[in-house]
Amino acid sequence: MTQIGKSDTTPCPPASRPWVLAAAIVGSSMAFIDGTVVNVALPAIQRDLHATAFQAQWVVESYALLLAALLLVGGALGDHFGRRRIFAIGVGLFALASAACAAAGDVHQLIAARAVQGVGGALLVPGSLALISASFPEKERGRAIGTWSGFSGITAAIGPVLGGFLVDRLSWTWAFLINVPMAVVVLLLVWRHVPESRNPKAGALDGWGALLATVALGGIVYAFIEAPTQHWTSRAVLTALVLGVAGTVAFVVVESRLRSPMLPLGLFKVANFGGANLLTLLLYAALGGGLYFFPLNMIQAQGYSATVAGAALLPFILIMFALSRWAGKLVDRFGPRLPLVIGPTIAAAGFALFAVPGVGASYWTGFFPAVVVLGLGMTITVAPLTTTVMNAVGPDLAGVASGVNNAVSRAASVLAIAVFGVVMAWVFDAALMERLHAVGASPAVTEFLQGERDKLAGALLPAGLDAATTAVLKHAVAAAFVSGFRWVMLLCAGLALLSAASAWWMISGKAAPVEAAALDRKVLDV
Repeated sequence: MTQIGKSDTTPCPPASRPWVLAAAIVGSSMAFIDGTVVNVALPAIQRDLHATAFQAQWVVESYALLLAALLLVGGALGDHFGRRRIFAIGVGLFALASAACAAAGDVHQLIAARAVQGVGGALLVPGSLALISASFPEKERGRAIGTWSGFSGITAAIGPVLGGFLVDRLSWTWAFLINVPMAVVVLLLVWRHVPESRNPKAGALDGWGALLATVALGGIVYAFIEAPTQHWTSRAVLTALVLGVAGTVAFVVVESRLRSPMLPLGLFKVANFGGANLLTLLLYAALGGGLYFFPLNMIQAQGYSATVAGAALLPFILIMFALSRWAGKLVDRFGPRLPLVIGPTIAAAGFALFAVPGVGASYWTGFFPAVVVLGLGMTITVAPLTTTVMNAVGPDLAGVASGVNNAVSRAASVLAIAVFGVVMAWVFDAALMERLHAVGASPAVTEFLQGERDKLAGALLPAGLDAATTAVLKHAVAAAFVSGFRWVMLLCAGLALLSAASAWWMISGKAAPVEAAALDRKVLDV
């Protein structure tokens, strides 16, 4: 296991520190913006590239899968080969892949370019904070990380709105091209102002762990995304599922035997750390999976523009930004268990509210209350969750614990999008056939729409229909998607409630942190 020791670092002159902070902020912002903008751009991508809904899922999942699987390895590579070097490589790779995304002529090229983006993101995301930690003295580090965190919140708010505006006014390709000038700025700052640093005490790189994590996540995700079209009995789906399960088992076995694993399983023997990560797995599965379908609902089913869909979650971001300092004090006042039970419970109510609006719902009466309640629940949860993760292991292992928790949250989102896609397809198919029968659709129209089911709410309608029939069929398709969306959001509510129950069951009021030496013994005992 990698431990935090004295870094082999070129001292960072005080005059360069603001530039280091700027490079870290802009670099990480590329990944943060990209993670939110693409969801808003998906309907336009699906339409222009004639993609199915499941191919559109791969546009998101190919990026998120490799980012989640390689995130911990990306941080370790910086420790070994130089944080400045690995961060710069990640930024450059991300920019090249972004340009390739914009130039993609079909959805398969886009999916491949997004996968390369994920590799770049896995190098630059952990590197951004590592550069700050290596360049700022301890007394200035907290303020620098706070500044980085504040700007991350701003980019999270601006990203979807900017992306929606670009999609509406220009093209979805600009959702990717915007990364290129940002990357150029970051690389110039890195070249001129950022000193090199590495950790001479870093453990061996865990290549097997990275490979097996990718196989495990990739196999399971492939099976769930492709099952609605290829069916569960197909050889490709069954093979992928077997590989995913076998990869998961092999990953656990390998990580339990390595001296320097990318995922130190001994951490999970610490009750508060294990409970916090189980909560993270359940709650962030709900958040990532549910919010993947929200822009699709807003744009394809409700008829809103990409700009409005991008702005729909602004209240969520603003609530978290405004109340984050207050939420950060909850653990000191009440201990970790109470806020980690109450926060996810409120979030569950928010997810349930998303299941209420039907087709043609007003944003302010239909979706705004759900966004506000979900934002309040996540605000009460996020800061106490982070504090619980850090306090569970102590300062020597804070970096490792943070990386593991970040990887768990991203893996949860990857898996949830794939699984919820199966639920959406199942409900959509049944609801669409039922509604077509109810409106008396002709056999020819029904057969045509059966061939379009894999596009979900992006399904095309037969040509040559009169306006009244077109309107009825559009409403039927939209209503079928909303039926699936309601099931997804109720599943999200259930996962959020389970996360609250896991906090009540596993997280104690207070726990002594486990120091590095003690954890090493736990790792050996796994």
